[in-house]
Amino acid sequence: MLPARIDFASTALLLDVDGTLVDIAPRPSEVRVSDELRQTLQRLNELTGGAVALVSGRPIHDVDALFAPLVLSVVGGHGAEVRVVARGEVKEQITPPLDAALRARVRALAGGGIIVEDKGYSLAVHFRLAPDKEPAVRAALAAERAALPPGTVELLDGKAMAEIKQPGLSKGTGVRALMQQAPFAGHRPIFIGDDVTDEDAAAVMPEFGGIAYAVSRDLPGATRMFETPAEVRQWLARIAADDQRG
Repeated sequence: MLPARIDFASTALLLDVDGTLVDIAPRPSEVRVSDELRQTLQRLNELTGGAVALVSGRPIHDVDALFAPLVLSVVGGHGAEVRVVARGEVKEQITPPLDAALRARVRALAGGGIIVEDKGYSLAVHFRLAPDKEPAVRAALAAERAALPPGTVELLDGKAMAEIKQPGLSKGTGVRALMQQAPFAGHRPIFIGDDVTDEDAAAVMPEFGGIAYAVSRDLPGATRMFETPAEVRQWLARIAADDQRG
């Protein structure tokens, strides 16, 4: 059962974006964030002393554009980027980019409904608009990985997408780095996610005495509590409003 209230002084909220806070759109650029959600996140960030973070496959600059003018701590790019915003200070850790030739070859897959997001350290290939091309996309990315020395890149599956990325990075490694820094250190995290890419973040929750909730699907180690992103938004708004009423 979801808590009606949380102890803001000792809790950190770690929230996936697409499919968790916001509804998935045909194209990543078509996702919209309501003013109500921005206000809820801002209030929760104030109540927790800054211990609210967005945990996304999107790069930080994309997350910022989506939630502007709100600026929060972010684990971006499936752990390749970590930004902590605390007491007016901003600390960033950014992973170096993949080989330029590899990135150019993967970008060439775009077209005919295939959308390629080049994040530098990874490339996400979306086939939601062309589901019939999924086998070809996965085969092309697998061939790129096979052509490189072992351990050079990793492949990551997601909802109607596949991503080729720097190895050894995940939302779990990003969350672990985040939780070692103020104001997150010493707090009990609550993570909410919806996709295969969120499983690594859910898996590290026990390290910090935290808990993971899933949205619309089962996540190993998580409790399935939300059916839709709308339910997530409603719960967040409720716990923020309940605290204001005292």
